[in-house]
This record gives sequence, C-alpha cells and structure tokens, in this order.
Amino acid sequence: MPCIHLLQIGDVPLQLSAPITQGIQNSMGMPIQHHISKTLPTQTYDATRGQYHATRLLEFVESYTLPSQDLILGLTHVDLFIPILTFVFGEARLNKPSAILSLCRLTPQFYGLPQNDALTIQRTITEAVHELGHTLGLLHCNQYDCAMHASRTADDIDLKTHHYCPRCTQHLHAQNISHRCT
Repeated sequence: MPCIHLLQIGDVPLQLSAPITQGIQNSMGMPIQHHISKTLPTQTYDATRGQYHATRLLEFVESYTLPSQDLILGLTHVDLFIPILTFVFGEARLNKPSAILSLCRLTPQFYGLPQNDALTIQRTITEAVHELGHTLGLLHCNQYDCAMHASRTADDIDLKTHHYCPRCTQHLHAQNISHRCT
C-alpha cells in the first residue's frame, strides 16, 4: 500500500508531531513513515525577506528517494514565501509526489494570540490534506469547507474541514486513487 513520508525539517514542536501525524493518517487513509532532518538547508533562506523560499525547500524535500506511488510532505516551523506572494502556508507539485508545509502562520501565537495547540494541530492537518491533494492532482475548489479551498489567511483554514468535498472525491475516484484517500 502506498504511504506518506512525513519529513520534519528543523524544530517542529514534539507535542504537535504525534497528533499531526495521526490526523493526516486518519484523513488520508494512508500509513505514514516519519523522517527527521534537523537542519534547514541554508540556501533556502532569504535574508532580505527573513523567510525561507518555499520552492527551494520543496526541492530539498524532493531530494529524498521514494518508492513509486508514495508521497512526501515536508513539515517545518519556518515562515515560507514564493517571490510573487508575501507568504505561503505550503507548496506542492501538482500530480507529483512532494509537498512542503509550514507551521509558522498556522499557530495563533504568530498573530499575537495565546498558544492553542489544538487549533494549530487542526489547521496543520487541514493544510496537509490540502497540499497532499495537489500531489494527487486536485486543484483549488470553490466549496468553502473543502480541504482544497484556497486559504489566504488562517481564518480561511478554520472554515475548512480536513476532508475533500464530493466533487474533489469524485475527481480522485475518476483517477482511480480513491482507495488512498477518505
């Protein structure tokens, strides 16, 4: 059975790791193998912006060799950007096996609010399912509560579930990969 390789890059808080892993596994219906990379690649940091270039970090994730049919999700704590946007929560390759996701802007503390691990975990699972959906060929969805709906703010994420809507699920069925996702 295909699986998801979860690659922790840098200092992902330990108390979040297990519930995030379990939530992604439950939502995607695929087993997860855990990998840890303690160092962030220095070439991905942009000192001018004070952020990490998401595409370059995604290329680092892609350097890991995977069995065919498996997916890989890099999970980090650093703030990500792409040149045309101020920030991104994550990035994925459409119909390719790799994605990257940052916890940075998913935490309430980033916005000056009290720490809320349950909210951070929920947002992370939802956005992980979103990015992994792109790897499975799903585009952004116009249904606001679908995991594939585009999120421009953390509040947008809070409106979504960590499941695909019937239309996105039907798209996965049409591609014959429904057994991989629930």
